[in-house]
Amino acid sequence: MITISEEAQAHFAKLLEKQESGTNIRVFVINPGTSSAECGVSYCPPNAVEDSDHKFEFNGFNAVVDDESAPYLEEAEIDYVTDQMGSQLTLKAPNAKARKVADDAPLVERVNYMIESEINPQLASHGGQVVLTEITEEGFAVLQFGGGCNGCAMVDVTLKEGIEKQMLEEFAGELKGVKDATEHQAGEHSYY
Repeated sequence: MITISEEAQAHFAKLLEKQESGTNIRVFVINPGTSSAECGVSYCPPNAVEDSDHKFEFNGFNAVVDDESAPYLEEAEIDYVTDQMGSQLTLKAPNAKARKVADDAPLVERVNYMIESEINPQLASHGGQVVLTEITEEGFAVLQFGGGCNGCAMVDVTLKEGIEKQMLEEFAGELKGVKDATEHQAGEHSYY
């Protein structure tokens, strides 16, 4: 579930030497599965470990993850990087904002996962986001733009040149295209 580099393990072991015996590290996600998800690492004294926690053994310590955070920490990586600016702990959790879905999950779930894990992080730098409103019977993903994308003159370029190209590549043979909810006439709303 979580990969901790040798350098990060050595760093944690050194920090934990100064803590109460049996102290672990806790890796967690605040607001998991949302665009405001934040990951963190803290000390976890022995009396703070819950029965429902997941425990992972590392070199000289355990990493503890609460049950709610666990699915959002799939493929998470913790590293300790030293460069000309100094040393720092890095935590990458690609599934923190959206729980990873199986390759054979329904199309709507896989499209939503792609939006949360790939598209919205790109739009966030401009204060924007998109939400899937439906997948039509004809195979079009209908998206509602929000935030900084509302009223942006580049929204059509973002939709056709960015989002649609990514989605058609990812879901070749399953999606025919992408439409903006404002250009899509109201019809029967059903997911496939």
